[in-house]
Amino acid sequence: MTTISFLRIAWQYLGRNSGSIAIAVLIGGLTLSVSHAHQQKTAVTRILFNPNTDNIEVMHRFFVHDAEHAATVVFGQRQTLMESAESRELFSNYVMNRFAVEATFANGERQQLALQYVGEEIDGQFLWVYQEIQQVTDISALTIVNTALRDVWPEQSNLVNIERENQILSLTFDGVREMLSISL
Repeated sequence: MTTISFLRIAWQYLGRNSGSIAIAVLIGGLTLSVSHAHQQKTAVTRILFNPNTDNIEVMHRFFVHDAEHAATVVFGQRQTLMESAESRELFSNYVMNRFAVEATFANGERQQLALQYVGEEIDGQFLWVYQEIQQVTDISALTIVNTALRDVWPEQSNLVNIERENQILSLTFDGVREMLSISL
């Protein structure tokens, strides 16, 4: 039953039982909010300077439902990320082509980090895409590009958390922000 059908039936019922207005309004409001709850339009990326492995590890987290919908739009055919390793790898390549990190070093030199694909996995309602690179010393700042899903949904917000030496710094890519820099 659609939300509109439900509201029509509730309205007809209210004509006969006006004492139930509050209940019908409450149920209708809950139905509307639940019907829009599945698309979050938010993704989170974690960049970890891992002292145990001496790697910079990048972990992208997407809601599976949003990723499937976006992949279907981007690739022009239905993608089933839950069932298909091929679809997950295709989506992972899409993400990696829309994410880049440039390091600025203490001496002022800059270098784009050649992040390597590690893999992907489904964990509950999330799709994770993993990348890494051997840690480079003397990084004083990062410039990050993160446009994943924003070509599908302009209102998409991508949060990037950078974790280094027990400190967490955050960048939010929303609106027209496609590239942001942060000092470490």
